[in-house]
Order: sequence, then structure tokens, then C-alpha cells
Amino acid sequence: MSYYKVLGLEKEPFSTSPDPAFFFESLEHKTALTNILIEIRLRRGLSVILGDVGTGKTTLSRKLFQMLGSRENIDFFMILDPNYETEFLFLMSLVKTLGLELNKDDPTVLDLREEIKRFLFQRGVNEKRTVVLLIDEVQKLNAVSLEVLRILLNYETNEFKLLQLVLLGQMEFLPTLVETRNLMDRVSLKYTLGPLNEEETRKMIEFRIAKAGYQSAEKLFSDRAYTEIHKYTRGYPRRISMLCHKALKSIVMGNKLFVDEKTVQHIINSEVKLGWQKEDQLLKNNY
Repeated sequence: MSYYKVLGLEKEPFSTSPDPAFFFESLEHKTALTNILIEIRLRRGLSVILGDVGTGKTTLSRKLFQMLGSRENIDFFMILDPNYETEFLFLMSLVKTLGLELNKDDPTVLDLREEIKRFLFQRGVNEKRTVVLLIDEVQKLNAVSLEVLRILLNYETNEFKLLQLVLLGQMEFLPTLVETRNLMDRVSLKYTLGPLNEEETRKMIEFRIAKAGYQSAEKLFSDRAYTEIHKYTRGYPRRISMLCHKALKSIVMGNKLFVDEKTVQHIINSEVKLGWQKEDQLLKNNY
């Protein structure tokens, strides 16, 4: 039997996989999501969402896909690892992502651009659909790829952009964006995600437990446990999930009824000895 079933849970509440069902709408995450939806609805072009590792950007992207991916008038596409050395490779990736069929066996960069342009005009103007391209981990994009995006954003009518581009990445992308002025000038929305405060940390934990099927009136975490969790994780959602996962396993193995302050402190002391940063580096792309 899985440890969470012993606690009266139906599923794992603190997985670090970006499951949109477990997307907790803190004030900042809800604000970011709402603003992106407005930009897409108005077809204004480029939205940029930045945040440190573990602030929930990837889960935000999955939530956005869940909300828009099934709408009849929207074509939603995602690129999750935009690491391309040349313009040709990036354009070929875009062609495949958009599901385009090429008429030439050996297309040139110009051929690829024209094919994408033709697709955007067909969907956006003739079929009156909204094409959304979300790119995660944008700090991996090089100058050549950023220039490709700038060119794509030039495709427009008198009223709207033909491509709605949503870029999500780490804060290290900001200097690159600022220096790339011909792209920075096209940003319609720029929003920075921050960590949760202590109250939001508690609400996130309670939200995830409830989503996992917990129905008992008894608390799984004490008030002091919440305080210790927030203090150590500094409110970063992925770190919160990792710590809470270990805390629940700990009380099951120790035959305890709930996570208290001592349980959290014991795990923290163990993490400090082992070195959290190594684990953080290995899992930085999982949330």
C-alpha cells in the first residue's frame, strides 16, 4: 500500500510533477494567469513570465494549456526545451510543433519562414483562430532563436498579432531580454513570479491535501509545522512539495498522526547534512 493511502489520501499530494490539477492559485499565480489570458484574448502578441527556480512556472504553463488547449477557436502549442544552435533547427522544430507538412525535401530557412507565415495567416485571418505558442525554459534560447521570435511577431494584421507568444523562464533571462531591444519593445506583458508568503504556504499545503482526497477533520500538519516549512523553503512551491512529501512519509514510518514541528525540523537537519542544493539542481526542471 502506498504511504498516502495510510493517511486517507487517494493520490500523492506532493508530487513535483507539473500536474495542473494541483495548481495552487496564489495571488501572484492567479494574477499572472489572468493577465496572460487577457493578452491572448486581445491577441496582443508577446507575454513574458519570469521567476526563480521552483516558483511554479511550469505548472502555470500546464494550467494554461488545460484551460485553452481544448477551446475550439484556439490552437495551443508548447516547446519545453528550446535549445537550438541554428535558425534552421529552431524553424524546423516550429514546423514540426505546428504540424506543418513541407513540400520540399531540402527546405531553406526562407522556405520554413514562409510556411510558418502562411500557416499563421491561414489560421488567424481566414479561419479566425488564435494561435498560441508557449515556450518554457526560455533562458536556453540563444540570440539567433530570439531573432526568429521577433520575426514571427512581425506577422500581424492592422488589428492584432497572428501569433500569441508566451515565454516562461528563469530570472537570468531578464538581462538578455533587456539587451535584445527589438524584442523587448514587443513585450505586451512582463510579470515576475515570487515565492509564497507563510499564509499562502499553509493554504497551498491544505489545497494539495484536499485535492488528494483527504476528508478527515483532523489536521495533517500542525500550525508550527507550517511555520517551519515556510521558514526553510522560503515559500518556493517545489521546495514546499518536496519537504511535505518527506514529512508525510516520516509520520507514516513513525506511526504518528500528524506532522509536527519536530518532524519538520528533523527532516530539515537531515537535508542540511546531505546538501539540499544537489537535490535542487537535479530536480530544477520538474516543477
